[in-house]
Amino acid sequence: MLSRLAFKPCRVLSGKRLSIMHATACPAILISAPASGQGKTMTTAALARAWRNQGLRVQAFKCGPDFLDPMILETATGRPVYNLDFTMCGEADAQAQLYRAAQNADLIVVEGVMGLYDGAPSSADIAIRFGLPVLLTIDASGMAQTFGALAAGLLGFKPELKGAGVLANKVGSAGHAKLLQACLPAHLSWFGALIKDENLALPERHLGLFRAHEISDLDQKIETAARALTQLCDLPLPAPVTFEAPANHHIPKLLANKTIAIARDAAFCFIYQGNLDCLQDMGATLQFFSPLHDTSLPEADAYWLPGGYPELHLEQMANNVSMRAALQAAFAANIPILAECGGMMALSETINQQPAFNLLPGHSQMHDRLQALGSMRITMAEGELGAHTFHYGSFETKLPVCASAKTRFGKTENVYRHGTIHASFLHFYFPSNPAAAAAFFGG
Repeated sequence: MLSRLAFKPCRVLSGKRLSIMHATACPAILISAPASGQGKTMTTAALARAWRNQGLRVQAFKCGPDFLDPMILETATGRPVYNLDFTMCGEADAQAQLYRAAQNADLIVVEGVMGLYDGAPSSADIAIRFGLPVLLTIDASGMAQTFGALAAGLLGFKPELKGAGVLANKVGSAGHAKLLQACLPAHLSWFGALIKDENLALPERHLGLFRAHEISDLDQKIETAARALTQLCDLPLPAPVTFEAPANHHIPKLLANKTIAIARDAAFCFIYQGNLDCLQDMGATLQFFSPLHDTSLPEADAYWLPGGYPELHLEQMANNVSMRAALQAAFAANIPILAECGGMMALSETINQQPAFNLLPGHSQMHDRLQALGSMRITMAEGELGAHTFHYGSFETKLPVCASAKTRFGKTENVYRHGTIHASFLHFYFPSNPAAAAAFFGG
């Protein structure tokens, strides 16, 4: 059974916010780790739920362009989760999101990406830029006094980084946890430990964790871990962080009086909450539909098929001839359609030689090896638009390319134009350029 192993008294701090001129202070923390695979998503979810159980409004963020970890954190907090990524989203967007969260939450929790200093920008870069104290989650299995050296080294590698403390994950026993706590330098706080328990493991597939809705006992897993973290003491709140207001965050009403229908089901699920907010901020009314289950499209001025897992639902897609006809009728009526990654594959003629919706001339194929990865900026007619790519699929087509960009690894990603369809393996981040996003939908 899991238990929190804590050996000094703790106290709960109130979640008061302080607003001064164009800045707002709110308790905040960034949870990171030495590397991927340390358990920081479950640890972040458990901490967020534990604070939520104290009656606090917890707003979670995820560093990087990830879709799946935010689904886990949304289950933990009961609130939509936003992304912080300087390349895809932009630094100004991160500032705006954090400032807004500080005004509407009692606590901000940010889950890092990969190891603390991995990537460009890294979790450490984001923490330093916004003054976020860092809590390290360390998989301590098979580790003794080296635990203290590792924690001290990581949090001291950049002097400007603020260390909040350390949490030991996957410890073997209460005695093991005491040993780990004892080896920490005096300036590092001990946030306790979680005993190793395979029942809390999160299942994975080629794109990362399973979607939250696919893990039937996810809420129970999070609650069990949260209770373990507060079994022997209440968690203190991190220190308040002051977040500055963005200089100019006005979004024009480019989609006023337009209705945008968005595919959302098991096959089409990679949707940034920031994108939904941006569409609504531009005046759009949003509706949702399921290409898997619905037999008709809702009446709309534009349609959006985001990424997901169409390759896992080929038979259901092929059998939904009514949806195929409805999509083809919308295309014939010159209604704007945006198809991203899995959405583009779904609109192609075939996926893995199996029939798809057949709106785009070309064929999609899934591969065993990753085809592209990375955040980028792509130049559209309306300027640069932030985007992210992460896919195992390919799309063979003779369609004309209307824009292209390269990942930092040299892989070229194209945006194709076919009538009123824009299609790409890229996942676009609309707030990075609302005008470019609106153009996809006829705005």
